[in-house]
Amino acid sequence: MSESALPAEPLALFAAWFAEVHASGLAEPNAMILATASADGVPSARTVLLKGYGPQGFRFFTNLTSHKGRDLAENPRAALVFPWHPLYRQVRVAGPVHELPREETAAYFRTRPYGSRIGAWASEDQSGVIPGREVLERRYAEAAERWPDPASGEAGAPEGDTAGAVPLPDFWGGYRVVPESIEFWQGRRDRLHDRIRYRRAAPGDAEGWAVERLAP
Repeated sequence: MSESALPAEPLALFAAWFAEVHASGLAEPNAMILATASADGVPSARTVLLKGYGPQGFRFFTNLTSHKGRDLAENPRAALVFPWHPLYRQVRVAGPVHELPREETAAYFRTRPYGSRIGAWASEDQSGVIPGREVLERRYAEAAERWPDPASGEAGAPEGDTAGAVPLPDFWGGYRVVPESIEFWQGRRDRLHDRIRYRRAAPGDAEGWAVERLAP
């Protein structure tokens, strides 16, 4: 990775790498590790799926009352890692987090498969302790009975738009991680890896980026 060949802003490089990951056939190319912390600094990490990115940030959707949702309510900052190990690459993103508008979340929710929308209702208390899997299966069955799948042809299933059959839960939403820094890591021989970090030139500056090489 030569600094002289890098684009002026990081999303162009991210888009190029993301396209190469898709072309490689890597399973779940949009999987990313999301790290959050509570108000008193206790860290937590898990894998979520990237559902869009652009100048405003990196989007994902989840249960707002989950562990990560509670962390982000207390401490609205996060870090992301895209672990593209087969390509000897990873991308790290860090910055503040903002909840997405409800209309944006609703528009995405309607695109989810029927089972995923029903599953969101079945796991209302995500991250909470439950006595067994049968609880989830019962809740799923109850939600499916309440909002039958129109594509199933079952009696009582509503006609028309299948995506509109299951409403958006109040406890479900989306977030946008606004990058203050984006690091591109390319594996090299002898552990002399390339690490290029784009950093906001000034807080709140949406266009100006400083480009820095980091020691591996």
